[in-house]
Amino acid sequence: MRDPDGLIARAGIRGDPDRDQHFLVDDRVLDRLPTYLEEIDADTSHVLEIGGGTGALTDRLLAVGDEVTVVERDPDLAAFLREEFADEIAAGDLTVIEGDALAVDLPDFTASVSNLPYGVSSEIAFRLFPEGKPLVLMFQQEFAERMVAESGTSEYGRLSVSSQHYADIELVESIPKEAFSPPPAVQSAVIRAVPREPDYEVDDEDFFLRFVKALFTQRRKTIRNAIRNTAHISGLAEPETVVDTADDDVLQKRAGAMAPAEFAALAQLAWEVGEPDDD
Repeated sequence: MRDPDGLIARAGIRGDPDRDQHFLVDDRVLDRLPTYLEEIDADTSHVLEIGGGTGALTDRLLAVGDEVTVVERDPDLAAFLREEFADEIAAGDLTVIEGDALAVDLPDFTASVSNLPYGVSSEIAFRLFPEGKPLVLMFQQEFAERMVAESGTSEYGRLSVSSQHYADIELVESIPKEAFSPPPAVQSAVIRAVPREPDYEVDDEDFFLRFVKALFTQRRKTIRNAIRNTAHISGLAEPETVVDTADDDVLQKRAGAMAPAEFAALAQLAWEVGEPDDD
């Protein structure tokens, strides 16, 4: 395997915290990341990596994936990856896409292992989740803890409900700052997301996620008041009708105590009687 420090030296580039560049340089962590896919027998015929950097993780993914596509927004790093991995590209094993992962067309991948740029990690995650593929993603520790949190805990919120709507998510490893060059200001963590259908049904997924977002903006209020106060976010034309129709036990709760299935049932009711807009 290529040495992470050697890759940085050959690239002639330093990570730039101001540009959200923190290169993972700990060999042990790099070696472990692909194993989180292997543990669940994930299809690794086409592995997607977001944020290739200098290619230390790319190198490990090439060892387990039949085909790897890496998306890198930094033109200098993308050029270095094409040079460093010229043989793998020529053999058809690696494709380098230069561009913003939120804007480029993503390939038809089977799984993703990525050390995401933290500044846009949420946006990228929610571009990947709907694809319904196994994901091994690195985030800031606090973000990862919120993603896997259960109802009734202080970390539980919109992120928890929205993430768990798409997949079973577990925090598989915490990563110290020292594993990166330069070290970030906070500790990191790796989550594994295994896609599955939720144990509830909603007629309109976009409305469900918007409704959850709305209620968590008023997490200190009762659900009754949160529905009334957030119609401009949820798009409900008739929030009072939802309040008049919903079960009183639910209306007395607060968002942090609502399990995802309870949110789904309430969102379904709101969709049916609250006359939401189509946006």
